[in-house]
Amino acid sequence: MATRKTKRSPKPRSSYHRFPEVKGKVVSLVEVDDNASAIIIMFDDNTVLGFDLDSSHVIFPQLFDRNKGNWKPLKHWPPIYSPISMVKWP
Repeated sequence: MATRKTKRSPKPRSSYHRFPEVKGKVVSLVEVDDNASAIIIMFDDNTVLGFDLDSSHVIFPQLFDRNKGNWKPLKHWPPIYSPISMVKWP
């Protein structure tokens, strides 16, 4: 009986968005504003990666150790809530 060759499926694409321009930069500070409408990552070379957030959401900040391919939780902070976005009708 002939052996059946199986086709390998292509590598699954990550659902994360990556920012290769920041690879190798040293982070000096991470901030989330009080209304949870922006996340700012500041680097030692005085550049900033910022994320403006819209709508109502909750941010769950966590620090992980990704050594050896495992995601080991190291620290959890309290959730950060954005204000509820309300649609105004005329």
